[in-house]
Amino acid sequence: MGQRIAIISAVHEELAEILQLMPDEQKRVAGGRTFWSGHLQGHEVVAVLSGIGKVAAATTATVLCERFEPQQVIFTGVAGGLALGVEVGDIVVGSAFMQHDLDASPLFPRWEVPGYGASRFKADMALAQVLHAAARDAVTWLPKLLDEAVLRGLGLHAPSVHQGEIVTGDRFVATAAECAALRASLPEALAVDMESAAVAQVCHDYGVPFAAVRTISDRADDEAHVDFQHFLQQVARHYSGRIVRKALNLL
Repeated sequence: MGQRIAIISAVHEELAEILQLMPDEQKRVAGGRTFWSGHLQGHEVVAVLSGIGKVAAATTATVLCERFEPQQVIFTGVAGGLALGVEVGDIVVGSAFMQHDLDASPLFPRWEVPGYGASRFKADMALAQVLHAAARDAVTWLPKLLDEAVLRGLGLHAPSVHQGEIVTGDRFVATAAECAALRASLPEALAVDMESAAVAQVCHDYGVPFAAVRTISDRADDEAHVDFQHFLQQVARHYSGRIVRKALNLL
């Protein structure tokens, strides 16, 4: 028997790609969000768009856990690459998540979430390993889907899969100076986004296994805004659909 699995997408293009795989989806609106319920790869699936930023993502995750009671939650989206060697077109599977802009010092150590005694929320490792396997499949498959001119135009090399820490904050990191500052203060961080750590905290509160997979759309530097929509259309949405389908097949 399949499980009830929630798929949270960061952007509309990725959600649309997932909904195409769910021919029996039904819409339900709750908490200002539209949730789509259906079936995929033998599982009951609930798909939803998170909205951008930590508050929107936390609201989405809370309504999701309250109304739909998923047994596992997967977040798929794009992120900026931080660590050296994490390049555009690569995929990062999160093993831990933290808020890089949270600072309640001197009451608490920098980055520590008040009331939790910790700064990081860990991914469910079994689910993360499934996403890692699905991501490895996707990076092998994508170059076969796109012609060489498209790959060159996007500046993509042979894409790789990384697993490690993802940091989250309520700003789009888009300057080389900001990127360098994050790398200096959080050297273990592979990528930066605006939602994952918030969803991880909510899933921790509800005791629901959580994992996230992020396609690197930019290097979080001065070129971060260049051709973002083009990248979503040509790369990220394809990755998202392929990874979700493969992961659900493995669960």
